Amino acid sequence: MEASIRNKKIVRTSLVGILGNIALIAMKAFIGFITGSSSIISDAINNLSDAMSSTVTIIGTKLSAKKPNKKHPYGYGRIEYLTATVVAALIVFAGCSAIYESITSLFRGEKPTYDWVAFLVIGLGIAIKLSLGIFFRIQGKRLDSAALKNSGTDALFDVALSASTLVTALVSHFAQVYLEGYAGILIGLFILRSGVLAMKESLSPILGERIDDKWAREIKADICAHPMVRGAYDLIIHSYGESEKIGSIHIEVADDITAKEIFALEREIQTYMFEKHGIIMTVGIYASNDTEPLAKEIKTKLLCYVHEIPDILQCHGYYLDQERQYVTFDLIVNIASKRSGEDIASEIIGKLEKDYPSLRFHANLDQDISA
Repeated sequence: MEASIRNKKIVRTSLVGILGNIALIAMKAFIGFITGSSSIISDAINNLSDAMSSTVTIIGTKLSAKKPNKKHPYGYGRIEYLTATVVAALIVFAGCSAIYESITSLFRGEKPTYDWVAFLVIGLGIAIKLSLGIFFRIQGKRLDSAALKNSGTDALFDVALSASTLVTALVSHFAQVYLEGYAGILIGLFILRSGVLAMKESLSPILGERIDDKWAREIKADICAHPMVRGAYDLIIHSYGESEKIGSIHIEVADDITAKEIFALEREIQTYMFEKHGIIMTVGIYASNDTEPLAKEIKTKLLCYVHEIPDILQCHGYYLDQERQYVTFDLIVNIASKRSGEDIASEIIGKLEKDYPSLRFHANLDQDISA
């Protein structure tokens, strides 16, 4: 989906949310003050935060659509992540406000009174919120918008909380047992929890996330499907918003192909990666020379030593430069390993040097970034 079309759909979805929440705020605030119910007022505060969240989403979407410039050559797509964080912060604020309002109502000893109009408004609010929640979740997944998905999750969560408000209102009216203050605190705690979880989810891509394993394997499989490619390694992808992804990968090819063939292969992979996955890809080259007897023998021993150490996830990029008597290879050590990568590499190199004292060995330690 083109970025401009996606942004327009996010804005339209957010406008629907604003209108729906404004209607809910007006209805619940009116009924809350008339009846004196702190739980209904807490619900209204929550709807106010939802309306503000949708407003923030619109602003963020508009700003993220700004064109790249000299200062920000990758564009402004990451503003979407900041928007999702602000939305989460508003949810946290709504939860704290609901808890405060409910606690103060308990100290005031308020006893709300309800009539059929109040019950009707609460029930109508549940129906509207359920519709908004489903709508936001569907659009959030379709448009891959964290802000919309956060708003949708919050709205669906609000349905259950509004239902509890309706239950406490019915209990207060028919059994004369007043639970509104306690219900309001419970609603506030659930809202607060939802906001903290949303905050955690929205901050994660800002910090930098591991590439989805399934997607990483798909990308590598697509590249390895080319007859000239013997392997694909070290996949890195940086996201600058939904429409801007920049990455790099190393591919292994035979060491006797020409620069002209390498150039054509790189361009073919770069074009394919952009057209299918939307990634601006830089391609690095590993030369493979494990067919010559000595090179093959050394690689066999290397892999044998590697398999003896469970902390090593992968060994690749092997190359024997016979003219310089120099062997290089890359190791990926499990990020959770208690041993340092340097220590593990030294152990393997020590064994190889005993087997081949005339050769020099170097291990390049790659990070465990993708599957």
